[in-house]
Amino acid sequence: MVDLNHIFLFLALVSPVAVLARSWRTDAGQRSWRIAAGVVLAVTGVCWLLIRDQAGYIGAGAWFALLFLPAMGLKRMTELAVSGNYRSARRLASALQWLHPSADLRDQIRALREMEMRQQAGGLPASGFPRDRTFGAEPRGVRGAPAVTLLIVINVIVFGVELLFLGRGFNEGEVLFRLGALEPIRVLFGHEYWRLAAALFLHAGPVHLLFNLFALYVLGPPFERAIGSVRFITCYLVAGICSTAGVLLLWRLHLVHDAEVVGASGCVMGIVGAWAAFLLRDHQSPEARRRLMNIVMIVVIQTVFDLTTPQVSMSAHLCGLVGGFLIGLLVAPGPNTGPPALRQHQWAGRPEPE
Repeated sequence: MVDLNHIFLFLALVSPVAVLARSWRTDAGQRSWRIAAGVVLAVTGVCWLLIRDQAGYIGAGAWFALLFLPAMGLKRMTELAVSGNYRSARRLASALQWLHPSADLRDQIRALREMEMRQQAGGLPASGFPRDRTFGAEPRGVRGAPAVTLLIVINVIVFGVELLFLGRGFNEGEVLFRLGALEPIRVLFGHEYWRLAAALFLHAGPVHLLFNLFALYVLGPPFERAIGSVRFITCYLVAGICSTAGVLLLWRLHLVHDAEVVGASGCVMGIVGAWAAFLLRDHQSPEARRRLMNIVMIVVIQTVFDLTTPQVSMSAHLCGLVGGFLIGLLVAPGPNTGPPALRQHQWAGRPEPE
Protein backbone atom coordinates (compact mmCIF):
# COMPACT_ATOMS: atom_id res chain seq x y z
CA MET A 1 0.00 0.00 0.00
CA VAL A 2 1.39 3.40 -1.02
CA ASP A 3 2.03 5.70 1.97
CA LEU A 4 0.81 9.08 0.71
CA ASN A 5 2.02 10.90 3.80
CA HIS A 6 5.55 9.61 3.16
CA ILE A 7 5.47 10.59 -0.52
CA PHE A 8 4.16 14.09 0.21
CA LEU A 9 6.67 14.51 3.03
CA PHE A 10 9.50 13.65 0.66
CA LEU A 11 8.18 16.16 -1.87
CA ALA A 12 7.80 18.90 0.76
CA LEU A 13 11.41 18.41 1.89
CA VAL A 14 13.31 17.72 -1.33
CA SER A 15 11.66 20.29 -3.61
CA PRO A 16 12.43 23.32 -1.36
CA VAL A 17 16.00 22.08 -0.89
CA ALA A 18 16.38 21.88 -4.69
CA VAL A 19 14.97 25.42 -5.01
CA LEU A 20 17.45 26.69 -2.41
CA ALA A 21 20.38 24.95 -4.07
CA ARG A 22 19.46 26.35 -7.47
CA SER A 23 18.61 29.88 -6.33
CA TRP A 24 21.86 30.37 -4.44
CA ARG A 25 23.79 29.83 -7.67
CA THR A 26 22.00 32.78 -9.29
CA ASP A 27 21.58 36.47 -8.54
CA ALA A 28 19.73 38.20 -5.70
CA GLY A 29 16.54 38.21 -7.74
CA GLN A 30 15.90 34.73 -6.35
CA ARG A 31 15.55 35.98 -2.77
CA SER A 32 11.76 35.58 -2.74
CA TRP A 33 12.07 31.96 -3.87
CA ARG A 34 14.58 31.28 -1.10
CA ILE A 35 12.16 32.72 1.44
CA ALA A 36 9.26 30.65 0.09
CA ALA A 37 11.37 27.48 0.14
CA GLY A 38 12.46 28.24 3.70
CA VAL A 39 8.85 28.69 4.81
CA VAL A 40 7.85 25.35 3.28
CA LEU A 41 10.74 23.61 5.05
CA ALA A 42 9.87 25.30 8.35
CA VAL A 43 6.18 24.36 8.12
CA THR A 44 7.05 20.78 7.22
CA GLY A 45 9.62 20.51 10.00
CA VAL A 46 7.28 21.83 12.69
CA CYS A 47 4.53 19.50 11.55
CA TRP A 48 6.98 16.57 11.62
CA LEU A 49 7.71 17.33 15.25
CA LEU A 50 4.10 17.89 16.33
CA ILE A 51 1.80 15.87 14.07
CA ARG A 52 3.99 13.39 12.23
CA ASP A 53 1.13 11.44 10.67
CA GLN A 54 -0.12 14.57 8.88
CA ALA A 55 3.22 16.31 8.23
CA GLY A 56 3.42 15.20 4.61
CA TYR A 57 -0.04 16.43 3.71
CA ILE A 58 0.45 19.84 5.38
CA GLY A 59 3.97 20.28 3.99
CA ALA A 60 2.77 19.37 0.49
CA GLY A 61 -0.02 21.93 0.84
CA ALA A 62 2.52 24.61 1.71
CA TRP A 63 4.70 23.52 -1.24
CA PHE A 64 1.73 23.66 -3.61
CA ALA A 65 0.68 27.15 -2.46
CA LEU A 66 4.10 28.80 -2.09
CA LEU A 67 6.22 27.13 -4.78
CA PHE A 68 4.20 25.20 -7.35
CA LEU A 69 1.31 27.61 -7.94
CA PRO A 70 3.56 30.71 -8.20
CA ALA A 71 5.90 28.95 -10.61
CA MET A 72 3.04 27.83 -12.87
CA GLY A 73 1.35 31.23 -12.53
CA LEU A 74 4.48 33.15 -13.51
CA LYS A 75 4.91 30.92 -16.53
CA ARG A 76 1.33 31.58 -17.58
CA MET A 77 1.77 35.30 -16.94
CA THR A 78 4.75 35.36 -19.31
CA GLU A 79 2.76 33.53 -21.99
CA LEU A 80 -0.07 36.04 -21.69
CA ALA A 81 2.34 38.97 -21.95
CA VAL A 82 4.05 37.45 -25.00
CA SER A 83 0.68 37.05 -26.71
CA GLY A 84 -0.12 40.72 -26.01
CA ASN A 85 -2.81 40.05 -23.39
CA TYR A 86 -1.32 42.52 -20.89
CA ARG A 87 -4.53 42.99 -18.94
CA SER A 88 -4.90 39.31 -18.10
CA ALA A 89 -1.17 39.05 -17.40
CA ARG A 90 -1.37 41.98 -14.97
CA ARG A 91 -4.41 40.54 -13.19
CA LEU A 92 -2.69 37.18 -12.81
CA ALA A 93 0.47 38.85 -11.52
CA SER A 94 -1.57 40.82 -8.99
CA ALA A 95 -3.17 37.61 -7.73
CA LEU A 96 0.22 35.93 -7.48
CA GLN A 97 1.42 38.75 -5.26
CA TRP A 98 -0.66 37.27 -2.43
CA LEU A 99 1.23 33.97 -2.66
CA HIS A 100 4.61 35.23 -3.78
CA PRO A 101 5.24 38.88 -2.80
CA SER A 102 8.50 40.10 -4.30
CA ALA A 103 10.04 43.29 -5.64
CA ASP A 104 10.51 41.66 -9.06
CA LEU A 105 6.84 40.79 -9.32
CA ARG A 106 5.82 44.32 -8.29
CA ASP A 107 8.08 45.71 -11.03
CA GLN A 108 6.49 43.35 -13.55
CA ILE A 109 3.01 44.46 -12.52
CA ARG A 110 3.97 48.11 -13.07
CA ALA A 111 5.50 47.28 -16.45
CA LEU A 112 2.41 45.31 -17.50
CA ARG A 113 0.11 48.13 -16.41
CA GLU A 114 2.12 50.60 -18.48
CA MET A 115 2.07 48.34 -21.54
CA GLU A 116 -1.66 47.75 -21.08
CA MET A 117 -2.25 51.51 -21.12
CA ARG A 118 -0.04 51.96 -24.17
CA GLN A 119 -1.86 49.15 -25.95
CA GLN A 120 -5.24 50.72 -25.19
CA ALA A 121 -3.94 54.02 -26.56
CA GLY A 122 -2.86 52.28 -29.77
CA GLY A 123 0.84 52.57 -29.06
CA LEU A 124 1.54 48.84 -29.04
CA PRO A 125 0.65 46.05 -31.49
CA ALA A 126 -1.28 42.97 -30.44
CA SER A 127 1.97 41.45 -29.26
CA GLY A 128 4.65 43.68 -27.80
CA PHE A 129 7.22 40.92 -27.21
CA PRO A 130 8.98 38.88 -29.91
CA ARG A 131 7.84 35.28 -29.99
CA ASP A 132 11.13 33.46 -29.52
CA ARG A 133 11.99 29.88 -28.54
CA THR A 134 12.12 30.83 -24.89
CA PHE A 135 8.67 32.33 -24.33
CA GLY A 136 5.50 31.45 -26.11
CA ALA A 137 6.85 29.95 -29.32
CA GLU A 138 6.29 26.32 -28.37
CA PRO A 139 2.85 24.82 -27.83
CA ARG A 140 1.75 24.37 -24.24
CA GLY A 141 1.01 21.01 -22.62
CA VAL A 142 0.70 18.06 -24.95
CA ARG A 143 -0.14 20.09 -28.06
CA GLY A 144 2.31 19.12 -30.76
CA ALA A 145 3.22 15.94 -28.84
CA PRO A 146 1.00 13.16 -30.25
CA ALA A 147 3.15 10.33 -28.86
CA VAL A 148 2.85 11.65 -25.29
CA THR A 149 -0.90 12.10 -25.76
CA LEU A 150 -1.25 8.54 -27.07
CA LEU A 151 0.77 7.08 -24.20
CA ILE A 152 -1.27 8.95 -21.60
CA VAL A 153 -4.52 7.75 -23.17
CA ILE A 154 -3.31 4.13 -23.30
CA ASN A 155 -2.27 4.19 -19.64
CA VAL A 156 -5.63 5.65 -18.61
CA ILE A 157 -7.55 3.06 -20.67
CA VAL A 158 -5.54 0.19 -19.17
CA PHE A 159 -6.19 1.56 -15.68
CA GLY A 160 -9.90 1.62 -16.55
CA VAL A 161 -9.63 -2.09 -17.39
CA GLU A 162 -8.00 -2.65 -13.98
CA LEU A 163 -10.95 -0.94 -12.31
CA LEU A 164 -13.38 -3.18 -14.21
CA PHE A 165 -11.64 -6.28 -12.87
CA LEU A 166 -11.59 -4.82 -9.36
CA GLY A 167 -15.32 -4.28 -9.64
CA ARG A 168 -15.77 -8.00 -10.28
CA GLY A 169 -14.37 -8.97 -6.90
CA PHE A 170 -10.69 -9.51 -7.70
CA ASN A 171 -8.11 -7.91 -5.41
CA GLU A 172 -5.43 -5.61 -6.77
CA GLY A 173 -2.70 -8.25 -6.79
CA GLU A 174 -4.85 -10.69 -8.77
CA VAL A 175 -5.81 -8.02 -11.30
CA LEU A 176 -2.22 -6.92 -11.91
CA PHE A 177 -1.08 -10.53 -12.26
CA ARG A 178 -3.82 -11.38 -14.75
CA LEU A 179 -3.15 -8.29 -16.86
CA GLY A 180 0.61 -8.71 -17.05
CA ALA A 181 2.58 -7.67 -13.95
CA LEU A 182 6.22 -8.66 -14.25
CA GLU A 183 6.62 -12.05 -12.54
CA PRO A 184 10.16 -13.36 -13.12
CA ILE A 185 9.18 -17.00 -12.63
CA ARG A 186 6.36 -16.74 -15.17
CA VAL A 187 8.63 -14.99 -17.69
CA LEU A 188 11.70 -17.23 -17.31
CA PHE A 189 10.02 -20.59 -16.83
CA GLY A 190 6.56 -19.97 -18.25
CA HIS A 191 7.92 -18.07 -21.27
CA GLU A 192 5.38 -15.27 -20.77
CA TYR A 193 7.63 -12.67 -22.38
CA TRP A 194 4.68 -10.38 -23.10
CA ARG A 195 4.81 -9.36 -19.44
CA LEU A 196 7.99 -7.38 -20.14
CA ALA A 197 5.90 -4.89 -22.10
CA ALA A 198 2.49 -5.28 -20.46
CA ALA A 199 3.84 -4.35 -17.02
CA LEU A 200 4.80 -0.89 -18.35
CA PHE A 201 1.13 0.10 -18.72
CA LEU A 202 -0.19 -1.22 -15.39
CA HIS A 203 -0.35 0.80 -12.18
CA ALA A 204 -0.94 -0.11 -8.55
CA GLY A 205 -3.66 2.40 -7.78
CA PRO A 206 -4.64 5.90 -8.93
CA VAL A 207 -1.83 7.66 -7.04
CA HIS A 208 0.79 5.54 -8.81
CA LEU A 209 -0.85 6.33 -12.14
CA LEU A 210 -1.13 10.08 -11.50
CA PHE A 211 2.49 10.45 -10.42
CA ASN A 212 3.79 8.67 -13.52
CA LEU A 213 1.47 10.48 -15.93
CA PHE A 214 2.33 13.84 -14.38
CA ALA A 215 6.05 13.13 -14.86
CA LEU A 216 5.37 12.09 -18.47
CA TYR A 217 3.27 15.23 -19.02
CA VAL A 218 6.04 17.49 -17.70
CA LEU A 219 9.09 15.84 -19.27
CA GLY A 220 7.64 14.32 -22.43
CA PRO A 221 6.12 17.04 -24.65
CA PRO A 222 9.12 19.39 -24.99
CA PHE A 223 11.42 16.44 -25.58
CA GLU A 224 9.12 14.93 -28.20
CA ARG A 225 8.75 18.27 -30.00
CA ALA A 226 12.53 18.59 -30.09
CA ILE A 227 13.45 15.10 -31.32
CA GLY A 228 10.30 13.98 -33.15
CA SER A 229 7.53 11.54 -32.24
CA VAL A 230 9.16 8.43 -33.71
CA ARG A 231 12.41 8.91 -31.82
CA PHE A 232 10.51 9.78 -28.65
CA ILE A 233 8.26 6.73 -28.63
CA THR A 234 11.26 4.55 -29.52
CA CYS A 235 13.19 5.86 -26.53
CA TYR A 236 10.15 5.45 -24.27
CA LEU A 237 9.30 1.87 -25.19
CA VAL A 238 12.85 0.53 -25.50
CA ALA A 239 13.84 2.10 -22.19
CA GLY A 240 10.76 0.54 -20.58
CA ILE A 241 11.67 -2.91 -21.90
CA CYS A 242 15.20 -2.35 -20.60
CA SER A 243 13.79 -1.58 -17.16
CA THR A 244 11.73 -4.78 -16.92
CA ALA A 245 14.40 -6.93 -18.59
CA GLY A 246 17.01 -5.46 -16.26
CA VAL A 247 14.93 -6.33 -13.20
CA LEU A 248 14.49 -9.84 -14.59
CA LEU A 249 18.27 -10.23 -15.04
CA LEU A 250 19.01 -8.88 -11.56
CA TRP A 251 16.45 -11.31 -10.10
CA ARG A 252 18.06 -14.21 -11.99
CA LEU A 253 21.45 -13.20 -10.56
CA HIS A 254 19.90 -13.06 -7.06
CA LEU A 255 20.73 -9.36 -6.75
CA VAL A 256 17.10 -8.43 -6.15
CA HIS A 257 14.45 -10.55 -4.45
CA ASP A 258 11.04 -8.91 -4.71
CA ALA A 259 10.87 -8.32 -8.47
CA GLU A 260 7.15 -7.87 -9.13
CA VAL A 261 7.08 -4.68 -11.17
CA VAL A 262 4.35 -2.54 -12.73
CA GLY A 263 4.26 1.07 -13.87
CA ALA A 264 5.57 3.53 -16.44
CA SER A 265 8.27 4.98 -14.20
CA GLY A 266 11.01 2.94 -15.89
CA CYS A 267 9.94 4.47 -19.22
CA VAL A 268 9.91 7.98 -17.73
CA MET A 269 13.41 7.50 -16.31
CA GLY A 270 14.39 6.27 -19.75
CA ILE A 271 13.29 9.62 -21.17
CA VAL A 272 15.53 11.33 -18.61
CA GLY A 273 18.42 9.11 -19.69
CA ALA A 274 17.79 9.73 -23.39
CA TRP A 275 17.64 13.46 -22.70
CA ALA A 276 21.07 13.26 -21.09
CA ALA A 277 22.43 11.39 -24.11
CA PHE A 278 21.10 14.02 -26.51
CA LEU A 279 22.47 16.88 -24.43
CA LEU A 280 25.91 15.25 -24.41
CA ARG A 281 26.05 15.92 -28.14
CA ASP A 282 26.67 19.55 -27.22
CA HIS A 283 28.31 19.12 -23.83
CA GLN A 284 30.72 22.02 -24.42
CA SER A 285 27.86 24.53 -24.34
CA PRO A 286 27.32 26.19 -20.94
CA GLU A 287 23.55 25.87 -21.39
CA ALA A 288 23.81 22.16 -22.15
CA ARG A 289 26.03 21.63 -19.11
CA ARG A 290 23.53 23.44 -16.91
CA ARG A 291 20.71 21.27 -18.18
CA LEU A 292 22.79 18.15 -17.67
CA MET A 293 23.17 19.23 -14.05
CA ASN A 294 19.37 19.48 -13.85
CA ILE A 295 19.15 15.90 -15.08
CA VAL A 296 21.72 14.82 -12.48
CA MET A 297 19.53 16.45 -9.82
CA ILE A 298 16.47 14.55 -11.09
CA VAL A 299 18.38 11.27 -10.91
CA VAL A 300 19.71 11.99 -7.41
CA ILE A 301 16.26 12.94 -6.10
CA GLN A 302 14.69 9.83 -7.65
CA THR A 303 17.41 7.61 -6.17
CA VAL A 304 16.98 9.08 -2.69
CA PHE A 305 13.22 8.58 -2.99
CA ASP A 306 13.71 4.96 -4.06
CA LEU A 307 16.05 4.28 -1.14
CA THR A 308 13.59 5.71 1.38
CA THR A 309 10.39 4.24 -0.09
CA PRO A 310 10.08 0.44 0.10
CA GLN A 311 7.10 0.29 -2.29
CA VAL A 312 9.10 1.33 -5.37
CA SER A 313 11.66 -0.52 -7.49
CA MET A 314 14.97 1.32 -7.69
CA SER A 315 16.35 -1.38 -9.96
CA ALA A 316 13.60 -0.76 -12.53
CA HIS A 317 14.25 2.98 -12.46
CA LEU A 318 18.02 2.63 -12.84
CA CYS A 319 17.70 0.04 -15.62
CA GLY A 320 15.26 2.31 -17.44
CA LEU A 321 17.62 5.25 -17.02
CA VAL A 322 20.58 3.33 -18.42
CA GLY A 323 18.50 1.86 -21.24
CA GLY A 324 17.19 5.31 -22.19
CA PHE A 325 20.70 6.72 -22.18
CA LEU A 326 22.00 3.98 -24.47
CA ILE A 327 19.10 4.20 -26.93
CA GLY A 328 19.46 7.99 -26.83
CA LEU A 329 23.08 7.66 -27.96
CA LEU A 330 21.99 5.40 -30.81
CA VAL A 331 19.15 7.52 -32.18
CA ALA A 332 20.58 10.98 -31.45
CA PRO A 333 20.78 12.88 -34.76
CA GLY A 334 23.75 14.97 -35.77
CA PRO A 335 23.80 18.76 -35.33
CA ASN A 336 22.54 19.38 -38.86
CA THR A 337 19.99 16.59 -39.07
CA GLY A 338 16.71 15.72 -37.44
CA PRO A 339 13.48 17.66 -36.99
CA PRO A 340 13.54 21.46 -37.43
CA ALA A 341 12.87 21.98 -33.72
CA LEU A 342 15.92 19.91 -32.91
CA ARG A 343 18.15 21.87 -35.28
CA GLN A 344 16.94 25.14 -33.83
CA HIS A 345 17.59 24.00 -30.28
CA GLN A 346 21.16 22.88 -31.15
CA TRP A 347 21.10 21.06 -27.83
CA ALA A 348 22.39 24.16 -26.13
CA GLY A 349 19.28 25.71 -24.70
CA ARG A 350 16.08 23.71 -24.86
CA PRO A 351 14.16 21.68 -23.90
CA GLU A 352 14.93 21.94 -20.21
CA PRO A 353 13.84 19.37 -17.65
CA GLU A 354 12.37 21.07 -14.59
